[in-house]
Amino acid sequence: MNKKVSILLGMLAAVILFIGAGVWYASTFVNPVALTALIQSSVKEASGRDVAIGGPVSLSIFPVMGVVAEQVSISNPSWASQSEIKLKRIDLDIKLLPLLKRNIEIGHIKLSGLDLYLQTQKDGTGNWLLTPTSVHSNTNSGLPSDQGDMGVGTLNSPEEITVTDARIHFQNAGEAEQVYEIPKLSLVRSWDKTDIDLALKTSGWTLGVKGKVSELYKLINDWDVRPTTMDANLELSLNGKSLVIAGTAQKMPAQIPTLNFSLRSKSFDLIPLAGAARTTSTQGLASTKPSPSSTSPYLFSAKPIAFDLLPKVNGKITVNIGELVLPDRLPLQNVDASLQMEGDEIDLQKLTFQLGAGLAEVKGTLSQFKGPVPIIALQGYAKNFTLGNLLQNMDVKYKATGGPIKMAFNLKGAGASVHQLLASSSGKIQFTVGQATMGTNFLNDGGDFVVTLLDAVNPLRKKTTQTTLECAVAYLPVSNGQISIANSVGVQTDRLNIVLSGGLNLKTEQVDLSIAPHEKSGLTTGFDLGGLVKIQGTLMQPKTAINKESVVNSAISIGLGILTSGATIVAENAKSMATKVQPCADALHPWSDIYPGMN
Repeated sequence: MNKKVSILLGMLAAVILFIGAGVWYASTFVNPVALTALIQSSVKEASGRDVAIGGPVSLSIFPVMGVVAEQVSISNPSWASQSEIKLKRIDLDIKLLPLLKRNIEIGHIKLSGLDLYLQTQKDGTGNWLLTPTSVHSNTNSGLPSDQGDMGVGTLNSPEEITVTDARIHFQNAGEAEQVYEIPKLSLVRSWDKTDIDLALKTSGWTLGVKGKVSELYKLINDWDVRPTTMDANLELSLNGKSLVIAGTAQKMPAQIPTLNFSLRSKSFDLIPLAGAARTTSTQGLASTKPSPSSTSPYLFSAKPIAFDLLPKVNGKITVNIGELVLPDRLPLQNVDASLQMEGDEIDLQKLTFQLGAGLAEVKGTLSQFKGPVPIIALQGYAKNFTLGNLLQNMDVKYKATGGPIKMAFNLKGAGASVHQLLASSSGKIQFTVGQATMGTNFLNDGGDFVVTLLDAVNPLRKKTTQTTLECAVAYLPVSNGQISIANSVGVQTDRLNIVLSGGLNLKTEQVDLSIAPHEKSGLTTGFDLGGLVKIQGTLMQPKTAINKESVVNSAISIGLGILTSGATIVAENAKSMATKVQPCADALHPWSDIYPGMN
């Protein structure tokens, strides 16, 4: 028995010695310095950036053969503050068998202590825009110089890339730096697919991506060079809620891609992403175009919308989400959408969602979004919503009961900002609110324009803690940015009937509204306080003014009352009682005129 064991141990030692000798022999074909030069030249050729290695470069044999480099950095454009990439350590695991044929193949790339610095200039240009060079590296520089003609000279696609302890630093010109942690990133090639496992963290949210896509290295090399098809089946998770993204993308050389994707989820929450979007938008990622000064005279933003970031593609995207939580905490149910894309035109064929018993539907198009004047057309309706339920779902401090809401719109405008779109818009909007009771504080927080309007209608309203609304109707026809209100806004409360007339210029946001409130009792003293007031100024700075016509009419009424010992005022009261106005009914227009098929 001891003899047999001795023979086995001897054979095992011989095998180990043979393998060790083979590994040693194979390692003689690897020149770490030459391999480093190959990596540097490959990066330079692909990106136009220089690679610097400040630490040692060494060859390891156990447990796998590989090259280790420390303190690696990749340069930035001259205007940026520091290197774009800093890396504490990179491990390149080299396959053994190809070395015996004097070829170098990387099996696994491990990056640790990675810091990626992304920066923008004032004009929005980012340091991530690469400029490949025409330099071609020595294709065999990973082999000994005396045998360079016997190897394969380009770096192959690694089977696995692993990133640990990584961070992305983003800083827009003049803004504070934002840091995103990447605890884990793994890309593993499996036949013709790449398995992706990504975790990303920042303040308040955690993002994860898992799944499979077509082989990334092949996609990168073939994209726009030869016909390429990418299949994807990914699960995106955000704070524990997942969204499945599945579909294909096809790319023919010199043509825009064609997409066919579906997005599905039982429940997804956009609140974390909204916070990130607000942060990045203030840092210049909202658009690659320079934005105007933050001090604007307009209520509606004149800052360019990020239309230029939208890609030109063909194809279709469908969305089906059981519950979608929006940043204002409105949980929408049964969200279904279908987008058809053709170049620089996006057709929202249909978007429907529910909120409680409420149902909304929207259709629209966005065209010429790569040009200076994008065009947007939207039409839709909402019904069966209530003011009380909306406030309750938003979890705000205001409370209201009742208030059924109905709305329809059909608008078209052109421009690069919200202000420009509204200033050029044409179409119709109508909304109604039914009987509701709401606190005065809710109305007081409606903004300067709303408060000015309410104070003009009823200067004594702040003495009450709540308002009882019977109905409100607003029919707003828009023509080239001009809203004309011909007694088409009516409000009825428990005490007043209110009619508005005048106009609003969306180009200048100039307001010119006359207010005609009437006591529900129908009685008058001949002096109409509300009727003496107009709202003028702008939406940002509204102000009250004297309605000269009403002043003259009130003076005449009071004068006649004095001359006739009150007989004319009695006659006016009698006439008012006999012909009571109905502001809501008078302002309401047929719904089908705004949204075909709606009633």
